[in-house]
Amino acid sequence: MGRLAQTDDLTDVQEEILKAVRIFTDEQIIPVAQELEHADEYPTDIIEGLKELGVFGLMIPEEYGGLGESLLTYALCVEEIARGWMSVSGVINTHFIVAYMIMQHGTEEQKQKYLPRMATGEIRGAFSMSEPGLGSDVAAISTKATKLDDGNYSITGQKMWLTNGGSANLVAVLVKTDEGADTPYRNMTTFLIEKESGVGETAQGVTVPGKIDKMGYKGIDTTELVLDGHIISADQVLGGEPGQGFFHMMDGVEVGRVNVAARACGLAIRAFELGVNYAQQRKTFGKQIADHQAVLFRLAEMATKVETIHTMMVRAARLKDTGRRMDVEAGMAKMLASEYANEVVEDSFRIHGGYGYSKEYEIERIMREVKFMLIGEGTSDIQKMIIGRAMLKDYKI
Repeated sequence: MGRLAQTDDLTDVQEEILKAVRIFTDEQIIPVAQELEHADEYPTDIIEGLKELGVFGLMIPEEYGGLGESLLTYALCVEEIARGWMSVSGVINTHFIVAYMIMQHGTEEQKQKYLPRMATGEIRGAFSMSEPGLGSDVAAISTKATKLDDGNYSITGQKMWLTNGGSANLVAVLVKTDEGADTPYRNMTTFLIEKESGVGETAQGVTVPGKIDKMGYKGIDTTELVLDGHIISADQVLGGEPGQGFFHMMDGVEVGRVNVAARACGLAIRAFELGVNYAQQRKTFGKQIADHQAVLFRLAEMATKVETIHTMMVRAARLKDTGRRMDVEAGMAKMLASEYANEVVEDSFRIHGGYGYSKEYEIERIMREVKFMLIGEGTSDIQKMIIGRAMLKDYKI
């Protein structure tokens, strides 16, 4: 390891966890990532290995069978995993957001029912806000849950962009309910929908049409979710109280943005590693290209960006661990990490020259993967709106 992206004041336990994840990434992920990604093959063996490491239950409290670690520990592990292969970190992230929402907002019965099996990876989570006709405009969702005379609900609608949509067997889904509130945000409810893994009709009234073909983020399944009169009990309302779904989801997205920032950091770190190594191996005009000032300056800028986004990501995670709201800090970390990661990856791609365009080289894969960071968990424009509005409030004259 070099001096970049180091984190001060970690406990011995945190250091041991990160060391184990780093070794696993170097030995079990990086050597096979190229082949699996190009084949768009689900990383079954890698996921089983991460289960054994306890990564699926990293933040789940010990009383529910997890390791009870902090968001900071989790984010640093995600950074390491994304450094190996970003798609694998996506499997963990979506599962984690659902577990986090249950930890923070679920009833005790829901915690007892799901968290112990989520900690082992037996239950795998996915969550869904978006729909085919909208992106970040959450208030415009049309999927609706109608309360029936027997107290159950019937859910109908179509959801979009579910990471783990096929492999998951528990999906947290945000839908409209009629709570009589004068704002759409208080007429939304999160339901915990159980289904079988796979595609097709995976539960009564629940259909997963199939994987969406993507330019990157391969290996992992991204799907739609079609709900047609799915009958679900009121016990499956997250927290037991309808009308709170939007706030539950926003809390989950807040930690999700720290996660995406960590993923972007992992991609940037790996791109820098590849670039700085290649620059010392490739020779032109009688010397290694790292000795050319243009390349040297490029490496200096890449390193500075890596250090900046890692520091911001760590700060956002630590703030969340204090229990404070940190939507601004998470938005800043996510926005800058995604933008800088794209710039660092492109610089590494330029250093590789023509070889960077070859699928034999890792940077080609990372070049496609890093684009997802610009849109995942809210685009940079959405983050700017959140940050800008908060600044106007904080500095109001």
